[in-house]
Amino acid sequence: MARFHPLSVTDVQKTIRDAVVVTLEPTESGDFDFTQGQYLTFRRDFDGTEVRRSYSICAARGEGKLQVGIKKVDGGAFSTWANEELQPGMVLEAMEPMGSFHTPIIPDQGRHYLGFAGGSGITPVLSILKTVLARESQSSFTLVYANRGVNSIMFREELEDLKNLYMGRLTLIHILESDAQDIDLFTGRVDAEKCKALFAHWIDIASVDTAFICGPEPMMLGIAAALKEHGLSEEQIKFELFASAQPGRLARKASAEAGASAAKSTQASVTIDGASRSFTMEKDQTILDAALENALDAPYACKAGVCSTCKCKVLEGEVEMVANHALEDYEVARGYVLSCQSFPVSDRVVVDYDQ
Repeated sequence: MARFHPLSVTDVQKTIRDAVVVTLEPTESGDFDFTQGQYLTFRRDFDGTEVRRSYSICAARGEGKLQVGIKKVDGGAFSTWANEELQPGMVLEAMEPMGSFHTPIIPDQGRHYLGFAGGSGITPVLSILKTVLARESQSSFTLVYANRGVNSIMFREELEDLKNLYMGRLTLIHILESDAQDIDLFTGRVDAEKCKALFAHWIDIASVDTAFICGPEPMMLGIAAALKEHGLSEEQIKFELFASAQPGRLARKASAEAGASAAKSTQASVTIDGASRSFTMEKDQTILDAALENALDAPYACKAGVCSTCKCKVLEGEVEMVANHALEDYEVARGYVLSCQSFPVSDRVVVDYDQ
């Protein structure tokens, strides 16, 4: 389940001063045929500490290449290394593509997609945009892309080329926080009020079939609220979030604490790659941490409840998931949880990472 595969780096190109596009090629076994909007989880050792990070694929499905965009983050070990030291010929270890930030492609249907991206949130949206325009010849895409200024726009030239290639089918709206533009509406931050103005003057929200949002959490929540206010349903809005506003684990709910058994430990059974192991774990420990502590190779990346890499299914017992920025409501209803955010409540818990 948590198997990593070597990927050869064939190219590293700057897209802006502090972001690179990395082209990769599988060197052995592993299925790296991806769906638009998915991501790769990488791992690397930094001075004896294993660091795992997830980065979205920015290439289109069927484009014939595997690429991710990596923006340098202040203090980020992996992103700094990738921007300053990563070179063609090096080998990266990555899990196979994961993620559900997409909708099925239907070639003979004409749909209107709306995308909101903030900063490096453009990477999965770009993959979706290119795939849709290439494979759904009757569909159109409107992209609202928020950045601090012109110099921070990732993939600026590629987006302009796509706009020219798909004339009349791709509408591109840049919202810049600090750089003035000819139209005042296109300056500032993208929030609920900005969305209302865009819907009133530039975007026919009634014609939108699906909206994709990827960016900082406060921006995403404001956009989602505006979309719902203007008629879109929960099912029509797709989120992708790799940086949570939560600085750490949320406090556990008092109601769940009160209803928990007086016992401080739980008998857990965890299945990974067809093998099951039983052990005793503490109730103040997450399922993921307990699995790792018991030498199980459980999959994970962010440990913040935003990437879904650690998803598993609860088959028996009850757990409390204190944060969820990745799973859809229907997945939770079917018993799936993020093991990095899930604490046992019952005295016995059985989970399966293989389902």
